[in-house]
Amino acid sequence: MSVSKNRDTSLHLSNEKQALRRFLSLYIFLVVALLSLLSTFYYQSQEELMFSNQRTVLSTYANEQVKQLKILHHYFPSKTKYPRSDQFKSAIYDIERVYIFSTLENEKVNFDKEIYRIGSKIHFVKLLDDYYLGAHYLFTEIDEDKSWVKEAILNIIAFGTVALIILGIFGLFFVNLFLRPMKNSIALLDNFIKDTTHELNTPISAILANIEMMDKTVMSEKNIKKLSRINVAAKTVSHLYQDLTYLVLGHQRTVRDEWIDLEALVKARVEYFSLLAESKSIKFVLDLRPCSIWIDEAKIARVIDNLISNAIKYNKRGGEIRLILKEDYLIISDTGIGIEKEKISAMFDRYSRFNSSEGGFGIGLNIVKSILDEYALKVEVNSVIKRGTTIKIFLPKRSKGYGAV
Repeated sequence: MSVSKNRDTSLHLSNEKQALRRFLSLYIFLVVALLSLLSTFYYQSQEELMFSNQRTVLSTYANEQVKQLKILHHYFPSKTKYPRSDQFKSAIYDIERVYIFSTLENEKVNFDKEIYRIGSKIHFVKLLDDYYLGAHYLFTEIDEDKSWVKEAILNIIAFGTVALIILGIFGLFFVNLFLRPMKNSIALLDNFIKDTTHELNTPISAILANIEMMDKTVMSEKNIKKLSRINVAAKTVSHLYQDLTYLVLGHQRTVRDEWIDLEALVKARVEYFSLLAESKSIKFVLDLRPCSIWIDEAKIARVIDNLISNAIKYNKRGGEIRLILKEDYLIISDTGIGIEKEKISAMFDRYSRFNSSEGGFGIGLNIVKSILDEYALKVEVNSVIKRGTTIKIFLPKRSKGYGAV
């Protein structure tokens, strides 16, 4: 009983949790996207800062090299050794960008940028106005110091994690704030259902009991038809009452799993709904084979009742409901209004209805799905607008006491 109660409570809160997960997923995605964008900007700013610092260093080296080139130019050709330094490499090109001399380790130069990264090197370009040794372009080269990359990444991880936690806390606060009206509405509706359930029991029982006790042999044909319509209406309300009772009080009853003769149960439920089907001139077509399943009888009855009830409710007048029971599946199909393909995935959600003209709370199919999930029974829905809907329930194979026999 404890397991069943916890399971029903979990199913009762599934829609709210699903909405919460969707909101948080979207919020976290936006937060991560924002943090990624900020991290990119921060990384780029650190890179620009690195280039700025390196520009200062390389500019100093370039000025030193210019002085050495001036001295070499003055003593040329008696002195021809190109000036070198342990701190940097350099190269000179003429105004036509023709190579003159180079000690660069990476010879791929870019004349259009003042400072740039090339592989693991940083190049700085200085324009010479005095054309020492015929040079107009002076390139200086140093190794890139990668320490700034590690520091930037560590800062991004540290501050990003802190920001993600803080924004996550704010997200939980805001999502609870935004979901509060929905929670209040659901609580109000659930309380209304509980109150309605309590008030429906006595009058429904009285109506059905009095209908059964009436002697139809002394009634006129006109009054028999009126009584039949009253009986149909009372059974419709009784079916709604049973759904509400299961929804509100189902977790309080003890689960009694046993071998259920599914063929006999389907026939009994068809007989129960026959009067309601006749009111719309709907015909039942049965193709049933002997089959038993290990399950709680009240729960599988709720599944069958709700599927048959919906097949009647959303069927056309003079339509047909086909029930097929085989060893490993149960099919209930109708010739009704059908369901739009994009709405099929939401048809089992609580308070979801196919259209607004048929009434009801929209809880029947939610009860069906919760019971099928409880017993790990797979359901498949196929529907075509204005042609009808087919619902197929796959029954478990015989194993460990569960399944068809």
